[in-house]
Amino acid sequence: MARALYIHWPFCLAKCPYCDFNSHVRESVDHAAWEKALLADLRHEAELASGAALDSIFFGGGTPSLMPPALVARLLSEAEKLWGFASGIEITLEGNPSSVEAANYAALAAAGVNRASLGLQALDDQTLRFLGRLHGVAEGLRAVETAQNVFDRVSIDLIYARPDQTAASWEAELAQALALGTSHLSLYQLTIEPGTRFETMVRKGDFTPLDDDTCADLFSLTREQTAAAGLPAYEISNHARLGEESRHNLTYWRYQDYVGIGPGAHGRRGGAATVRHKKPENWLSAVAANGHGIAESRVLGTREQAAEAMLMGLRLREGIDLAAMATRFGLAPAALLDPAKAELYRQQGLVWQDGTRVGVTEAGMPLLDALLGELVPAELVEA
Repeated sequence: MARALYIHWPFCLAKCPYCDFNSHVRESVDHAAWEKALLADLRHEAELASGAALDSIFFGGGTPSLMPPALVARLLSEAEKLWGFASGIEITLEGNPSSVEAANYAALAAAGVNRASLGLQALDDQTLRFLGRLHGVAEGLRAVETAQNVFDRVSIDLIYARPDQTAASWEAELAQALALGTSHLSLYQLTIEPGTRFETMVRKGDFTPLDDDTCADLFSLTREQTAAAGLPAYEISNHARLGEESRHNLTYWRYQDYVGIGPGAHGRRGGAATVRHKKPENWLSAVAANGHGIAESRVLGTREQAAEAMLMGLRLREGIDLAAMATRFGLAPAALLDPAKAELYRQQGLVWQDGTRVGVTEAGMPLLDALLGELVPAELVEA
């Protein structure tokens, strides 16, 4: 039973050079056509994944803060009619901190959005230009203040480990971000993703990414500074005050069911994986022809589900309950987590164990990808 709903709005005013998300720039958008199609996609999922009130809704993108507030309100009204809303439902909308979008914040809050996730990305104008952002620092800070005045909860995104960034400059920038008083921070190291403009620039020698050792130092600094400020990491890149964690994202990391609609959206429901058509025009055509935008729906095997659950759950500070996971998937604990490797890395201080709960320590988090490859048996991942 789905308890979370993801709605993808694929449009942006410009494509950022680091971005590999499903985002597109279009001269115009027919909002009436998009409302009709999104509602159809929504109703199709409700027919297949009903029975539980929604705990969270997340508008992602793209740039959903460019959506007309009336469209957001219409989608929320339909979702509540189809599923019902749990008490205290979290409704998040991603946005860029520009004055154009900030002008919509009050109307979006009136539509039902109660949590904003703002892509501030940097607190330096030169860096923002390098990242291809359309806002400046002053404009971004005004947008954060506006958001804090109208939404119950606000999160901001920052990108660090940028070319030539020093520990001192990042420490000062992060301190400035923490002083803004938001209850949640998403802090991502700059990665050069395939197919992005940054990949081309690196290949041409236009800039050189930071080396791994410097990135590791900045990662440790980030964890220490946010913890000291009362926003410890609860996931490898996400930091929050106690009780202010993103409930929607925890649905993914705890491997619970969620519905995804809109171009390129993924979903997990009842042991099946769904993915929508990525290109906006193809998604619209599919909805018109079929009543939904699904490009692929595939039943996942038990071992594949277990592998996904392990790889997601070990990203969290809370780790995973190995006994509960084994019961859930009908597998022996040793099939989920290599006991010899887990003990080896526990002795090295990289893995912790508390009863049946197992997780990665602070010392192990910088090595998470490598540890996952060691801890989760290859035969499970490759099933």
